Amino acid sequence: MTDIAPEGAAFAVAEDSTRRRLTMALAAPLGAVIFSVVAATLMLFIAGSDPFAAYADMFEHASKPETIVSMFNRATPLYISGVAAAIGFKMNLFNIGVEGQYRMAAIFAAYVGGAIALPGFLHIAVIIVVAMLVGAAWSGLAGLLYTHRGVNEVIGTIMLNGVALGLIAWLVRTWQAEGEIPVVGVGTEPIESSGILPNLTWFPELFTDLRGNNELTGVLLIAIVVGVFYHVLLNRTIFGFELQASGANPFAARAGGVPPRRMALTAMLLSGGIAGLVGIAEIMDKGRYNPNFVGGLGFNGIGIALLGRNHPAGIAVGALLWAFLEASSDILQITAAAPKEIIDIMRGVILLTVVIGYEVVHRIRRRDEAARAAARLVEVDA
Repeated sequence: MTDIAPEGAAFAVAEDSTRRRLTMALAAPLGAVIFSVVAATLMLFIAGSDPFAAYADMFEHASKPETIVSMFNRATPLYISGVAAAIGFKMNLFNIGVEGQYRMAAIFAAYVGGAIALPGFLHIAVIIVVAMLVGAAWSGLAGLLYTHRGVNEVIGTIMLNGVALGLIAWLVRTWQAEGEIPVVGVGTEPIESSGILPNLTWFPELFTDLRGNNELTGVLLIAIVVGVFYHVLLNRTIFGFELQASGANPFAARAGGVPPRRMALTAMLLSGGIAGLVGIAEIMDKGRYNPNFVGGLGFNGIGIALLGRNHPAGIAVGALLWAFLEASSDILQITAAAPKEIIDIMRGVILLTVVIGYEVVHRIRRRDEAARAAARLVEVDA
């Protein structure tokens, strides 16, 4: 007979295993950030700039109350974009089309919002629903091409990005506000105040200093709902289990009765629906869609999802890091302590390093699992 390990020893083994998994999960993103700082420091030295002065300016600016609020406002659409990309990644689908999906959703939502007049809550709800439906429909086109015509989702979504940008350029002229000349800054009909989601001015007096002269966007609440929905969907529903199983091993999932086509198409629709919410913050801020509508949020969201390892909390940290780097780029342009391009270099190094780091961690995990399995076999044979 084999000896049964004491309960305390078993608990210690489990605790050690949990600690090791947590360490492995944090190793890649933390290592990527540290490596990017080291690389940026060396580049600044080579360029003749003082990296310590640059970092001091960055952190001093980031500690200001109005900058903190600005960072949260910048991080809000980035977080939603990251979740949209992560849903596709969980199904092993690369939805590169978040950029086109959120911009298509934004112009349709702004047009509908400016064309109707409804009571406040209903008006805002219509704008949000239209944005989600358009984003899902545009992503669904790529999903249909993938599931029914075998078109790679990367190619399909990239091509649809180009189509979306061309179509939007035409629509913004066609749906231009009446009586206005087509110049920069002009866009769709303004949305009435009933359709504008209010900022979070109802925060207690405790947060007055945090707000400074700025206000938190009300879309932050939408981002929180999206994060909770994403977590519950993946970890508390059968669909979430099937989604992750199909992404991890589509052949085993098919053998278990999970239809791969339906799962792939549903994942693309969900991803596009969430992507449709990315532009809501800009619509609520500007009150319309104009030719200078913010771009790049979709592509940044892909990087943030990778950095956060498709986990809702990790994506939030990645979005705040990206927002911090954007705010740092602003202050570096003013102080001239370092070229603002150093921020783009840091982003690129972070993404490149984190991808390599995750692959290294994955291989170490597989090696450890194989070693533990071999040790268990030896114990059983003994």
